Amino acid sequence: MPEAPIAALRAVEVDYARGPALGPFDLELAPGEIVALVGPSGCGKSTALRLLAGLEAPTRGEAVRASGRGETAVVFQAPTLMPWASALSNVALPLTLAGEGKAEARSRAAEALARVGLKGAEAAKPAQLSGGMAMRVSLARALVTSPRLLLLDEPFAALDEITRRALAEDVHRLWDATRPAIVFVTHNVEEAVFMASRIIVMTSGPGRSAGERRIEASLPRPDHFRTAPAFREAAEEVSGLLHQAMARS
Repeated sequence: MPEAPIAALRAVEVDYARGPALGPFDLELAPGEIVALVGPSGCGKSTALRLLAGLEAPTRGEAVRASGRGETAVVFQAPTLMPWASALSNVALPLTLAGEGKAEARSRAAEALARVGLKGAEAAKPAQLSGGMAMRVSLARALVTSPRLLLLDEPFAALDEITRRALAEDVHRLWDATRPAIVFVTHNVEEAVFMASRIIVMTSGPGRSAGERRIEASLPRPDHFRTAPAFREAAEEVSGLLHQAMARS
């Protein structure tokens, strides 16, 4: 018997004062699955993520998600760190807010920083961190509660290509340890093919599903996956779906 979805959007629609932003849109996310949402700017990708995060409610339809404390975590495009606090305090924040003791919260935060390659940077303030290091702190903060659902809203968009690739590989390595379900929002087709086991292509806003593509390669990705024919074939197919969706819109 298949497992129940960890999260779902069912015929959701979102209307803002300026007009419809999303939908009707459907998504079911299996436990441990990595899904990428790809589409043009303004198509509702981030809106769908906010519905899954519980940050807003749909105008119509139903949003279902892992709702227990600490079971859903979000990483935004900007690191959104407290500028006055150390990396350790930033990562410990979700545990502190959940009422965990200070010593235990700091210990778990230090372990999370070590997992993202920042052992030794516990005392650094955000202004002392590079863009890539700040994003690693954000990832550590998201993962410190061992969430069942991790939502990533274009987290690498402001970073250089080398750092983006390194962080994508880091996300896979971290995912492999606890296997949370992940929804990854991006407008970069090649990034989506590398990151996800399933890619949903969205139309221009109000965003709807224009098609999807499964990526059969193993996760984490094998070495040199980006140079493999399967990678290029998938990227071309997803790009074609995206162009068709935009043309229809």
